Amino acid sequence: QVQLVESGGGLVQSGGSLRLSCAASGMPFSVAFMGWYRQAPGKQRESVATISTGGSANYADFVKGRFTISRDNAKNTVYLQMDSLKPEGTAIYYCSWLGSHCWGQGTQVTVSS
Repeated sequence: QVQLVESGGGLVQSGGSLRLSCAASGMPFSVAFMGWYRQAPGKQRESVATISTGGSANYADFVKGRFTISRDNAKNTVYLQMDSLKPEGTAIYYCSWLGSHCWGQGTQVTVSS
């Protein structure tokens, strides 16, 4: 079955960086649109960034210029490089196979002020 396993979260100070990874298995990764989402306490899950099969990326306005989504089809992995992190970025970050309702278990990112 489809498995999406996120890693790379942690505690970082405001202005710091983290790189999240999502390893996919059991799915045709190279032809899948992928996305990163986040859910902060008490808030709805929201889209952070998406990437097409060809590598075209789209970002939420609140991360433009600070986050970069990328993929390595040889490793069945999608990444989210997060720079200039802000405290409001504290959330659980999830990766998803867009359109499939498949989600990972999430990785916690905490940004201290």
